[in-house]
Amino acid sequence: MSFTSPFTGQVIQPTDVSYRSIVLSADSVLTWPINGSVTDNAAARVMDVSSLSSGLVLAGVTVTGTAGQCSCTATPSLFVGQAVVVTGVSTGTSGGITTGNTYYIIVTNGTTTFTLSATLGGAAVATTAGTTTGLTFTLDSFTLDMPPANQASVGIDALFRNIGSYTFTVRTYVGGTIVTIAPGEAKYIYLTTNANTAGTWGLIAFGVGTSNVDAATLAGFGLKAISNTLNAANEVNTFASGYTALDTDRASTYVWTGGSGTLTLTSAVTLGNDWYMMVRNGGTGTLTIAPAGGILINGASTIALQPADSCVICCSGSAFFTVGLGRSTEFNFTQLTKAVVTGSYTLTASEAANTIQKYTGTLTGNVTIVLPQTIQVYYITNQTNGGGPGYQITFTTSGGGATATVPASQQVILLCDSVNLLNASTIAAGAVNVSLVDGTVGAPSLNFATETSTGIYRPSSGEFGIAILGVKLFGLTATGLNIPGTGNFTGGVQGGTF
Repeated sequence: MSFTSPFTGQVIQPTDVSYRSIVLSADSVLTWPINGSVTDNAAARVMDVSSLSSGLVLAGVTVTGTAGQCSCTATPSLFVGQAVVVTGVSTGTSGGITTGNTYYIIVTNGTTTFTLSATLGGAAVATTAGTTTGLTFTLDSFTLDMPPANQASVGIDALFRNIGSYTFTVRTYVGGTIVTIAPGEAKYIYLTTNANTAGTWGLIAFGVGTSNVDAATLAGFGLKAISNTLNAANEVNTFASGYTALDTDRASTYVWTGGSGTLTLTSAVTLGNDWYMMVRNGGTGTLTIAPAGGILINGASTIALQPADSCVICCSGSAFFTVGLGRSTEFNFTQLTKAVVTGSYTLTASEAANTIQKYTGTLTGNVTIVLPQTIQVYYITNQTNGGGPGYQITFTTSGGGATATVPASQQVILLCDSVNLLNASTIAAGAVNVSLVDGTVGAPSLNFATETSTGIYRPSSGEFGIAILGVKLFGLTATGLNIPGTGNFTGGVQGGTF
């Protein structure tokens, strides 16, 4: 059959149909509006298209009978003739539904029940009732195929506008995709070659039909389209087990609901210099924020959020920082655990911000801890192994002033006035007795700040001892007085037997 005019020698132009409104309830093939066309599904110059199928994944699908009967969570639109594509690897108990196949709905209530056939309009497929774990049921989005390209002249065109709620695809006559059109979009296609039935089609995107969809197109992480405007949006997620924050968590809020746990932050290099998220500890234990790859947060390797604490975590591309770190007045104490060996250690601002400080390790020499010049109260516990010589930890500030020395296995409360470190326990108000640790000859439990190896201690059970410069010079027990070494008594000694 020839489509060349005997008068002009050119390909005959199809009749120009200017406008059509099309509702897609199945895959459809358009025809050119030419004499002899056996269908009235003509291609128009301008077509408003509404698709009834969504490409939606059905949730909660179970097989309920032996003749293809299924149920699912309520769905916006199910109808007879709709295609359902099944994918995945089945680990459920149902039978008769095979992955990789396309089935067709032959009976449905429109929302929650449907019956499947292996062919369009055919008989129900034989099934075994049960779960469909591992399988995914997807409603097939519809296609609209153009007529044969070699039956038209190059330059013939069509404008498609999606006025429906679901995406559809415009294809060539042989099934090749020309363009996929989302709700609200308008796309213009035109034929550039017509050597075969598929042809070659050009494409111009006209954009969207309304400002509402335009806003939705621009929306991203932290932005939401409401009517025709973009609005800030912070999605709230809860978690009760360890989680790694990803780039897709940008502008999200995460609320911890478990006991003690960890929120790991993806590398700052990966997240980039504009990523942020909000975090709140709504659980019952400490939530540790731990950047990956040795990256620091607030200058430290980790930070701890106590219950009811919250903050905004911001990424610079190389480090993390918190903004508005809110501290609960019920859990406003945080602890630093720091291993020391010998020499001087200057605490960072992040380390010194911990009210409770625990020092661990085996000392090979005396240690000095330099605290910042801030007004603060510190609860110090020296849990180091002081070593054979009884090495100790001395606390000072970067401004000099009075220092405080804490022997191994002892605790102290220190007041810092921004220059001096002062013992907060000089008077036990209201106490009826005072208990001391045993101490050692090198570190008496009651000693002097400027000479910590001189004082009193408990050498053994039932013994009171006095040490001078780390040497035992006095021991008193229930059986008598023991004074090691020689004595010097200028007034003489009376009584007793010598």
